Amino acid sequence: MAASIPLPVVPIRDEDKALFKSINTFVHEYMSGPDHDNSHDYHHILRVLSNANRLLSAEQETKPSQTYDTCAVFLAALLHDVGDHKYVKPGEDAESQIANIMRERGASEELAVKVQTIVKHVGYTNENKNPESVVEVLARIPELAIVQDADRLDAIGAVGVGRCFAYGGARSQGLPMSTTIDHFEEKLYKLSDMMKTKAGKEAAESRKNILVEFANQFHEEAKLSFTLE
Repeated sequence: MAASIPLPVVPIRDEDKALFKSINTFVHEYMSGPDHDNSHDYHHILRVLSNANRLLSAEQETKPSQTYDTCAVFLAALLHDVGDHKYVKPGEDAESQIANIMRERGASEELAVKVQTIVKHVGYTNENKNPESVVEVLARIPELAIVQDADRLDAIGAVGVGRCFAYGGARSQGLPMSTTIDHFEEKLYKLSDMMKTKAGKEAAESRKNILVEFANQFHEEAKLSFTLE
């Protein structure tokens, strides 16, 4: 008997639940395939979805005048790694893939395009290359801030350490573990300064401290007691 697919219970309208369930089923299958290691799997998706739920709640409390499309937030959180350049599958068209997946499952054109736009602008690499584009999208689609922060929080802290080593083990075989620690400085330490929401910034600072403490301890324990010729 096939295992049942978990269905996250998030605060969305009843009329959106069938679409959410359908997208969740698709993402579960997509992220559970052999092409994805456990740094980017369905459990990562669940954590990002959970982060988005917390951040959305905090934003709604601190900014009661700001309205959010909650369905778009949660669908973008589910779909944010579909078509990721690190795992892209042959024949996938990242530019329109998300919107097409949504349309095929009955989403309105407006929602499909909104979620596609959010997913396209979530990534760290994209923001580094096109910061002006991200600013422009944030001005008209505030949901992007929540999904961005939710994903970046899962890259730092204790979970971030675990994911870093999982990715390094899968993609950097033959290299020392210290190359994974190098990634902290190259990218992860920078994420706290790129957060958009108040709650995201606070959580990121705490999680960054965990990274720094771990890296310091790692370097201390990895010191050799002799020289190498």
